[in-house]
Amino acid sequence: MRPLRVEYCGEWYTVEAGEPFTIGRESDLTIDDNPYLHRTFLTLSAEYGLWWLSNVGQLLSATVSDATGSVQAWVAPGAKLPLVFQAVHVMFSAGATTYDFTVHAEEDFYNTSLTATPVDGGTTVLPVTLTSSQRLLVVALAENLLSQPSAGRAVVPSSAEAAARLGWSMTTFNRKLDNVCEKLDKIGVNGLRGGRGKLATNRRARLVEYAVATRLVSIDDLALLDTDREESKQVPSE
Repeated sequence: MRPLRVEYCGEWYTVEAGEPFTIGRESDLTIDDNPYLHRTFLTLSAEYGLWWLSNVGQLLSATVSDATGSVQAWVAPGAKLPLVFQAVHVMFSAGATTYDFTVHAEEDFYNTSLTATPVDGGTTVLPVTLTSSQRLLVVALAENLLSQPSAGRAVVPSSAEAAARLGWSMTTFNRKLDNVCEKLDKIGVNGLRGGRGKLATNRRARLVEYAVATRLVSIDDLALLDTDREESKQVPSE
């Protein structure tokens, strides 16, 4: 099998068939010394004529998407996923930090590049529509990740920091966050439901992962945060 190439923080790693290529805190690809990150979290391996991404951790999950964001999967602990696209983006969060890297295949065995091209330059149509204030909330949470020049790491802001960025009260921010998470949960997005053991940090990070991976928000939306600062300070009416 032809090797894979992994891009992370401007550095490239070659993955050959044979021993699994490990990704984590102390791995072939050392992501970070973040204590919330497993020593070995993910592996890339060749089996049955395919490349596979496996989650060998016990707590963290990863969001995987194709180049356009039209295909998205959530890889929970113990799960594995065949990599059938020529380019695959992988995102995950450990603590308040979100990480992302890209896996590139040298060949497009399944001819997926034909289905990964946006039609007429348009954006992917998703089964969810955000109000203007909900989009602002998501962009504020994803700002650090969207503004980084290449795949790597970004800190998801706290609710207080994001609310201050928008000029909203905490009450308004939390209500809007609840609304967005409930809307996405209804269409089957995992990891956004509240409950015992589900920290707010995890919910915000999962929201950022999904929104960026599926192109629900993009770098073009960053301009919304500064278009009209006075207008953004007003309490949204939606």
